[in-house]
Amino acid sequence: MVRALTGIIVLTLLLTLLLPGVSLAARIKDIGGLEGVRDNQLVGYGLVVGLNGTGDSASTQFTVQSLVNMMERLGVTVDRTKVKVDNVAAVIVTAELPPFSRAGSTIDVLVSSIGDADSLAGGTLLMSPLKAPDGNVYAVAQGPILVGSLAFGGRAAKVQSNHPTVGRIPGGALVEREVEFVLGDRRELSFRLTQSDFTTASRANTIINEHFGLVLSRAVDGATLQITVPDSYASRVVEFVAELEGLSVAVDSPARIVVNERTGTIVMGEDVRISTIAVSHGNLNLVISESALVSQPGPLSEGETVVVPQTEISVSEESSELVVLPAGVSISDVAKALNAIGATPRDLIAIFQAIKAAGALQAELVIL
Repeated sequence: MVRALTGIIVLTLLLTLLLPGVSLAARIKDIGGLEGVRDNQLVGYGLVVGLNGTGDSASTQFTVQSLVNMMERLGVTVDRTKVKVDNVAAVIVTAELPPFSRAGSTIDVLVSSIGDADSLAGGTLLMSPLKAPDGNVYAVAQGPILVGSLAFGGRAAKVQSNHPTVGRIPGGALVEREVEFVLGDRRELSFRLTQSDFTTASRANTIINEHFGLVLSRAVDGATLQITVPDSYASRVVEFVAELEGLSVAVDSPARIVVNERTGTIVMGEDVRISTIAVSHGNLNLVISESALVSQPGPLSEGETVVVPQTEISVSEESSELVVLPAGVSISDVAKALNAIGATPRDLIAIFQAIKAAGALQAELVIL
């Protein structure tokens, strides 16, 4: 009895893996999000001090100007012509303001050099206001920079590990202004899919209505669901959203092949299909080598030494077979059929382009 039950379970798992068109389910929170609940980008300009001679050079005028202006605001009068900025670097500070961030909370910042500084290792970012596209200051960044790299060398040689002109400050920005967004009193929610797809939107719409037993969701288009908060959750919108995001939906996606010719990377989707087609692919190798033959006259002769170039050309063509690729029922069959002719990733790129041109590829071909 136990063996029979085990066999049934194993057979069910194998059928689930082998049957084409079976999509794995994903949580609703993993395929989209509520409209308005998003990160906000912040950017600012600042100065990094305390560098050990690896800062900007004197030719970086905006660093000199920024340093002088900062010193004057602190009540110190300096002569611009005598300012050296070897230990100072001008930087751009960027950060992501998460949704529902409150004043007093902290966020990470990324510090990037914009001058000719050699390294930001050991530096400290001075108080830098971070602004959003609306021009308002939402956070202020300050603190020691973690670079995680090194760069040493002289005139003839240099040793560098990682990227020394970019660093991070974990929790280095203090939120000063909040982004206004109130979720608690909303009765209408707009949910947007990350990848627009009519099938996925329709499935999510059906799953939501069946789970709550009410017609709460309406698919507006292939990327948007308009959801009404039921009366039973009127004062518990957060709980409603949490229960909503935990629902599982079978995600659908178009058949697509993505190729990157520079790196030789090929990624094929699950639903890629090909019609029956014959493929023959071979490479022509042309090798040209040149060498110099020196002709030197005998001693006491009036001849001249002459360099005679020698050129050798060899041509070889790899044998190729005409292989019939049957109509593929899965990505595994497509891969096996193409591997049968010994095609490398770069060969596969050319083959896929030719199959697409022949009209036998039932998938979108994306070339990066």
